[in-house]
Amino acid sequence: MTTVIASNSIHLRSPRGGFANEPFTDFKTPENARAMKSALELVASQLGREYDLIIGGQRLKTADKIRSTNPARPAQVVGVHQKAGAEHAEKSISAALRAFEFWRSVPAEERASLLLHAAQIVRGRKFEFMAWLTYEVGKNWAEADADVGETIDFLEFYAREALRLAAAATPIQYPGERDELIYIPLGVGAVIPPWNFPFAIMAGMTAASIVTGNTVILKPSSDAPTIAAKFVEVLEEAGMPDGVVNFCPGSGATFGNAIVEDPRTRFIAFTGSKAVGLEIHERAAKARPGQIWIKRTILEMGGKDSILVCADADLDAAVEGVTASAFGFSGQKCSACSRAIVEAPVYDVFVERLRERVAKLTVGDPAANHNLGPVINKGALASMLGYVEAGKKESRLVAGGSAPATAEGGYFLEPTVFADVAPDAALAQEEIFGPVLAVIKVESFEEGLKVANNTEYGLTGSIYSTDREKLNRARREFHVGNLYFNRKCTGAMVGAHPFGGFNMSGTDSKAGGPDYLYLFTQAKSVAEKL
Repeated sequence: MTTVIASNSIHLRSPRGGFANEPFTDFKTPENARAMKSALELVASQLGREYDLIIGGQRLKTADKIRSTNPARPAQVVGVHQKAGAEHAEKSISAALRAFEFWRSVPAEERASLLLHAAQIVRGRKFEFMAWLTYEVGKNWAEADADVGETIDFLEFYAREALRLAAAATPIQYPGERDELIYIPLGVGAVIPPWNFPFAIMAGMTAASIVTGNTVILKPSSDAPTIAAKFVEVLEEAGMPDGVVNFCPGSGATFGNAIVEDPRTRFIAFTGSKAVGLEIHERAAKARPGQIWIKRTILEMGGKDSILVCADADLDAAVEGVTASAFGFSGQKCSACSRAIVEAPVYDVFVERLRERVAKLTVGDPAANHNLGPVINKGALASMLGYVEAGKKESRLVAGGSAPATAEGGYFLEPTVFADVAPDAALAQEEIFGPVLAVIKVESFEEGLKVANNTEYGLTGSIYSTDREKLNRARREFHVGNLYFNRKCTGAMVGAHPFGGFNMSGTDSKAGGPDYLYLFTQAKSVAEKL
């Protein structure tokens, strides 16, 4: 890697026209299916490799290791990683500070070019990255494709947004002055991404940080460090200088807390659970000796998301939307539908059609492209099964509820549906983060809207109705950051659906939207008298 970025060290890859989302891959096309199978074979030959910490361009090893395993085949090691501890916090922050001194002054065009080059690399190896996602976190082909596509979208979109931000101007020029508005970087940031979108969210938060001139300590999830290591390799290939992104897998309790609390850290970008997000927010809020700024937290947390099915809805479309939203990636999305709220006149018919549709879903190794792959780890499966057992006592089990045994010992759970769930039951209030759906009966649209708003979260929601008045009222009163009409509540697209929620779902950061990069900058007004 280079240590200083020269003015001509990155070939500027200028955006051609406006932004457009990366198209989805059609795996029904034999050529694409063959390409995915070949990528799975290629990546299988690379499993088990050891990856170093990267701090200021230096490769480091530690005595303690993190072993990432395939949740469909837990004995299969995907990657072996060094485990950063508290002693590495000082090194990584110092390296990021050194890099910040020159990276902050690199023109926005060159930083944007780095992202565009990275997008080009990922696009050229798209199937390979899909395969890594399949092995490391259990995504089937379509889910892996969506994750990789969103990664490309974030890189392309934030590159363009950085150029727009660099061209910002004051609303007026005051007579007799030359007035400027400059968005400058914050400094060193901690990027702490989740395991469920380990490529897209990790890359998006990292890309937004560095394209605006910040430097980063990247602490990926211990369940998905390998795909993050692969992304850092992409950035290095694209020309990223030493120290701009420092790759440091490690425990949250030691390394994570150390970088969050260090007075030199300027911001923390986090996606994950409510409990961890609130802890980060609390730790970051306390000013430490020597700290001269209020740290910024950019938090995307949990959800308990609802789809409201009205009596006038297209029931077949609603069943498809609920099924896709509840069981895509085994429900392991903060945006997943975990509650279907159904009006009484169509409730029984909806539940029966949903039962029939869910019965068609297959569960198995995602490399074989089943509808549902494994859940992420043994502890997550145990937690989900605890909710299932509680649900059997207080609700009516309609589908699923069992953990299929496999020869490889994978962590699988059938798509599970409970009907007749009370709105205040644990199944209806607590984030399960798995393929468990609660169906709630309501007597009216008004009651349904009230139930939809009765949790501490406010991330995504959807309503199926043909009544324009109901849709308009939901637009005003359904209190979520991402609301959808007559479609599923997952699958936010960069640029079209800026993503982030209300209440305990986070700081409404709106990733993939026109406001997102502002969170990684501070505005400086400069006025010169003429």
